[in-house]
Amino acid sequence: MAAAASPQVGTVGRVLIDSPLPQLDRLFDYRIPPSLAASAVPGVRVRVPLRSAGRVADGFLIEVVETAGFAGVLSDLESVVSSVPVLTPEVWRLARQVADRAAGTASDVVRLAVPKRQVRVEKAWLAKEAGAPASEVLPAELTSFDAAAVESAIASGGRFAVDAPPRVVDLGGGRWVGHWAVTMAAAATHAIARQGSAILAVPDYRDQEQLVAALEAVLPPDRIVRLDAKQSNPDRYRSFLACLEDTPLVIVGNRSAVYAPASRLAMIAIWDDGDPLHSEPLSPYVHTRDAALVRQQEQGCALLLLSHARSTEVQRLVELGWLGEISPERAYLPKVIPTAQQTSQDRLAAQARIPSTAWREARSALEHGPVLVQVARPGYAPRLACDSCGQSARCLRCEGPLGLRSARSTPACGWCGALATDWHCSACDGTRLRLVGQGAGRTAEDLGRAFPGVRVIVADGDRPILAVGAEPALVIATRGAEPIAAGGYRAVLLLDGERMIARESLRVGEDCLRWWSNAIALAAPGAPTVLVGVGGALASALATWRGADYARAELADRRRLRFPPAVRVATVSGSVETVETALAAVAGIERVEILGPVDLADGTVRAIVRFDYGEGAAVSSALRAEVIRAAVDRRKRAGGTAGRPALPTLKVHFDDPLSFDGA
Repeated sequence: MAAAASPQVGTVGRVLIDSPLPQLDRLFDYRIPPSLAASAVPGVRVRVPLRSAGRVADGFLIEVVETAGFAGVLSDLESVVSSVPVLTPEVWRLARQVADRAAGTASDVVRLAVPKRQVRVEKAWLAKEAGAPASEVLPAELTSFDAAAVESAIASGGRFAVDAPPRVVDLGGGRWVGHWAVTMAAAATHAIARQGSAILAVPDYRDQEQLVAALEAVLPPDRIVRLDAKQSNPDRYRSFLACLEDTPLVIVGNRSAVYAPASRLAMIAIWDDGDPLHSEPLSPYVHTRDAALVRQQEQGCALLLLSHARSTEVQRLVELGWLGEISPERAYLPKVIPTAQQTSQDRLAAQARIPSTAWREARSALEHGPVLVQVARPGYAPRLACDSCGQSARCLRCEGPLGLRSARSTPACGWCGALATDWHCSACDGTRLRLVGQGAGRTAEDLGRAFPGVRVIVADGDRPILAVGAEPALVIATRGAEPIAAGGYRAVLLLDGERMIARESLRVGEDCLRWWSNAIALAAPGAPTVLVGVGGALASALATWRGADYARAELADRRRLRFPPAVRVATVSGSVETVETALAAVAGIERVEILGPVDLADGTVRAIVRFDYGEGAAVSSALRAEVIRAAVDRRKRAGGTAGRPALPTLKVHFDDPLSFDGA
């Protein structure tokens, strides 16, 4: 940046400023004074002056060059904050590429990749003496798969979709995990044995616990690093610094782990890429799978995408030939029994929404071990209604739906959490409420009465349970919160199927298939799974365990309708003026369709831009330019006004998974 007189002597540092402002999303040249020349190496944290108001900003030194791209006089680098090069060249290139692809800023991606500095942790790491050489690793056996095919994929840097067997595996010592975790762990040992690191990304902590247990069975502890957002700041930074070392490691974490620095990266593996937890909620909203695809192409490592039910995004890449397929050597066919929502002859079972077939299977299975009952909603009663007129009960503060978290709790709003202590019906002024629907808590009560003397366990977001024993028990779990049972569940009941598929979402079919497939995979070999109230293609895909065929048909339907992932989309929201200007910038690009804009509740508008993959670079470049323009115009308009200017309203979200919800 230009500055007052400073002699143009010394090397030049190109700096990425740590700022969310889109107009600062580029590299700035600074002169490196001789006093900082030794410590100013690429990747270190630095502080640099900004012209506006004499401020000093944090940033990262990206590269050091001999000549500047700026012809004027350069400002001096203010200081080097730390001598540790925390932003490695490969992570910087990844951040830049995924940000450009999503019309975002690289600093937002770097903020996900590089944790906040913890001074004490860093000093201890720098002072640490070299220890003993890392433990030797022998490749583990890849059970159920053609070991040669997987080894070849890792050695050649191949890209594959892997169909995980629907089984649980005994690790010994009372620890059971899904077969997918054992497969990922074994593949990681092959990467380590080749003197390369592996990054393993999973949706949440439940999956991470299984994967770490599987890794501990085949790897020494010094080769495993956990890196996720649930860690404390010091622990996360300590793990991050370990990733900077030369020793090949297995790095385990959630979606942000894909940005971890890794010595000689040999493999990236992602479990269940269709899980919405892989979608980054922070700008620029890059999905784990997309970041992994970019990194694989950049670094030439292997990429494995494992799942029980293949996502349509993965199916598209398979059909394009970009991904190969790896399936188990032996076909696994779970025992799935689709059944209509008929009424059980047992009154208590009928009250718990258990049809006759499911009732018989559960009663028989409980003689041998635990039974899993998957339900759609947590809480006690997900919805309440006026007892007088039947109108849905809404919060008097924000109009959100009222519900009950437990049988004895006070009704509360599902949106703002306000207690409905003085509720009255807006239609008839009634004050009495009645229950509508059944959550996990109410289902547990009803099943407890239907199966007297049987232990009932509830597992959901509020009551996380990772594992249960082999003793008879009814385990009532919401989707995604199912514990692992020792030896597998002796029966699985999938309730509320009609309610799940009634959700208005483009992805509802593949989401349901994924939820149910993951639950079925927790069953013991030969144990029955009863799917209640669902038929058609979904029931057929589960009964035949041919999820890839369902994904293929679903993708074909979306191609005809030009819905993602057959095409890419970007949602553009903001004020009427800024959105119209942004849409005009992309309207002339070939094969671009604009849907909307439509009015939103907060007074802004939203439009959907639909385009082919080949036009992605042009669309993202045009929309990114409009985001910068909106941010700069906002500052110009606020130049002569008092107080802080309003935040820019233009927001761009590429590949928004909620774009067509309600379609």
